[in-house]
Amino acid sequence: MSERKPKVSIGLAVYNGEQFLEEALDSILAQTFTDFELIISDNASFDRTAEICREYAARDSRIRYHRNSSNIGGANNENQTVKMAQGKYFRWAADDDICAPTLIEECVKILDQNPSIVLCYSRVKLIDNLGKEIGSPSIGRAESKDAFNRFRSIAKARDNCEQTYGLMRIDVLRETQLQKNYTNSDRTLLAEIALYGEFYEISEYLFFKRMHLRNMYLDWRTRMAWFEPSREGKIVFPWWMQFFDYIRVIGRTPLPLKEKLSCYLFMAEWLLIFGKHLLKDLFVAIYMALHTEDWRIERYDATKNWS
Repeated sequence: MSERKPKVSIGLAVYNGEQFLEEALDSILAQTFTDFELIISDNASFDRTAEICREYAARDSRIRYHRNSSNIGGANNENQTVKMAQGKYFRWAADDDICAPTLIEECVKILDQNPSIVLCYSRVKLIDNLGKEIGSPSIGRAESKDAFNRFRSIAKARDNCEQTYGLMRIDVLRETQLQKNYTNSDRTLLAEIALYGEFYEISEYLFFKRMHLRNMYLDWRTRMAWFEPSREGKIVFPWWMQFFDYIRVIGRTPLPLKEKLSCYLFMAEWLLIFGKHLLKDLFVAIYMALHTEDWRIERYDATKNWS
């Protein structure tokens, strides 16, 4: 490794990603902005992932390949790439998505020119297994000058949090709690980042999010095992975890008291919007408790498709 630090760090957490991994790596290595490191954290994959990663790392010195000895959970693996990063800016990447060649270059320009912007992302096209475009999702905005309005816009959104794949200021990202171990914690993280500064959306479609069976929700609660494998078969309360996490996030950020109070008051509105999900957490917990742990494990195995 050279002592000179790259300007951009890209963190790619992967688990059994052989199907699309090479295409994802090729799109990153083809970026017109070249001053980056690519940190690959392999979560103890048992397919050809390790072989592919080592082959690419041998060809390109910008790649740092790390392999966990065991599965540490999906979010923990993603957070690990942040801790290993050396750049000024950071971006998460996935093993199944594609970046247009100018994505990093355009995002770097925005962050270099606008100190108030903490996260820059482009418009998104959804693609299928074969790379065919199948839609373009709407994305929650956080472009206001006001921290409360940014927080509210993210926490109320019902999108798939594609802004998580934006380019961020790593010093801001490291002020956060990163991703926690519950479903939809990426939204909580985005809401926390939004309390530190503005987001910016590039009007071009430079990011292509692949939709396939391995990254589509089958069950909101059994996906908790992706975050923490030891939770398989356990009774979980993801919506309650997120609610209390929002409260913690507001309290830990360096906002004036008036803005914090506005965010706390918004959580009453959040309860009105998402209260039915909190109730469902309770009802599902009762239902799961009426069954044996073996039955719950079988249900998890049947629906925890995310990898």
